[in-house]
Amino acid sequence: MISISVVSHGQGDLVGRVLADLAGFVDATRFEVILTKNIPERLPFSVEDLPYPVKIVENVVPKGFGANHNAAFRLAAGRWFCVTNPDIRLNDNPFQALLECLHNPGAGVAAPLALGAQDEIEDSPRRFPSPLKILCKAIGGCKGSDYAITESPIYSDWVGGMFMLFPCSVYEKAGGFDERYFLYYEDVDLCARLRLMGHEVILCPRAKVVHQARRSSHRNLRYLRWHLGSMMRFFLSPVYWRVLYRKLTAGKHRQS
Repeated sequence: MISISVVSHGQGDLVGRVLADLAGFVDATRFEVILTKNIPERLPFSVEDLPYPVKIVENVVPKGFGANHNAAFRLAAGRWFCVTNPDIRLNDNPFQALLECLHNPGAGVAAPLALGAQDEIEDSPRRFPSPLKILCKAIGGCKGSDYAITESPIYSDWVGGMFMLFPCSVYEKAGGFDERYFLYYEDVDLCARLRLMGHEVILCPRAKVVHQARRSSHRNLRYLRWHLGSMMRFFLSPVYWRVLYRKLTAGKHRQS
């Protein structure tokens, strides 16, 4: 069974659509959903109408991205744990292709190819960020994807947290998301820790989802502050410096 965690911030309409997408798959009985209401809201749909069980968590106070999904994981009964955003739509079932990728030895997390509203490919598989690359992007440079997209799996540094599928054993061993990140960069940090543990981070192009991204940090100062704060936390963390050291030493070994 696959345990799917989705967190709503007053986004009941979006949640209802992605849950309806899941219900349309012939193997929907293989799912369970842990739905966390991060703020009080009335859902515009009935969970009793869905063909899979739904556990609802209602937070007394809002929690961060990682804290919500970690709490959902503690309720999960499946063999695999899926983290998904409410703004994801599923035109086709991505799980078979993702599970095939996770059968690879050492696989720690698998993610689908994320498409925008106009079928444009989002740059979900990425190399680890650096202050210099962030500055380059801020001034309009360093455009384009970090990896060439083909039909073959891509072994990337990290993948975006809008849709991630983990073996539960790996998620538990890694300790889940670092809850010190309230929002943003928790996906980078977790993928970095998985890589340091010897696991692979895999983008599976045959699995596809539609991401109706809202890019809140581009328009809202509070989200922008969270984004910048999380960025600085990552760059100052031991995880980042361990990843950087490993890359530098690997480069020296290749040159020798």
